[in-house]
Order: sequence, then structure tokens, then C-alpha cells
Amino acid sequence: MGIARSTYYDRPERPADDTAIVEAMFAICDEFEFYGYRRVGAALRQQGLIVNHKKIRRLMREHDLRPKIRRRFIATTDSDHDGPIFPNLAKDIIPSGPNQLWVSDITYVSLPTRFIYVAIILDVWSRLIVGYASVGRSTHG
Repeated sequence: MGIARSTYYDRPERPADDTAIVEAMFAICDEFEFYGYRRVGAALRQQGLIVNHKKIRRLMREHDLRPKIRRRFIATTDSDHDGPIFPNLAKDIIPSGPNQLWVSDITYVSLPTRFIYVAIILDVWSRLIVGYASVGRSTHG
């Protein structure tokens, strides 16, 4: 015949029909809007559909199935108050050496079971921490 034997035995290329997979993925993503490709793959496996993770990522990207991102926001600042607002006395000062201008800030650090407030005093010229203190509070009380 004039063709290689492997050419005869090659499978013809058939376009993969992904409609059943995509429909199942839409149903999963509608029910669980925070699921990424790993959890969608696990849910597909529970339904009996074994699909490669690369294919799941590609289909989710092609069909714009993006998980919602959970943001746990804790308001730590209340700027809407009746207390006095003090002017920034250090805005025009440019220090030429250490210990001429110290600034401070208070922030909080979130830990798994609680959060702590940290107050830091910083030397502006050297950017060294002059002092700090922290106070912890439990989130379960």
C-alpha cells in the first residue's frame, strides 16, 4: 500500500465530547461556589467521572468557572468617631540623624485562635525599632 503499518493501526482523531463533564462541573460550581479545580475533581470522582486535573483546570478556565474567594474581614479601625483628630506634626521634618523623630503605629496580627495587637515605635532615620509591645485577645470570648 505504500504506508507505514503504524499509520494503519493509529486511532482516528475524534474530538472529545466534554459536554457531560462540563454540565457536571456547572452543577458542582452552582452548588459549591467556593470550589476550585481540586474539589471539583473530587466531586466529579464521587459522581463516577474520572477526569485529569489538567483537563478540569482547562474546562473551568474556558467556561469561566472561577471559585469565589472567601475573605474574612475584621474591621479594626473606626474612623467615624467624634473624638479629636490630631494634626501630623512630623510631616515636614526630615531627620539628619538617629533619635530625632520617632513614629508609632498599632496593628493587629491574626492567629488561628486569637489575634494580638502590636504597637511599634520606630526611629524614622535608621528605621530601627526602638520599642514594641503586644497584647493578645481571644476570639472565643
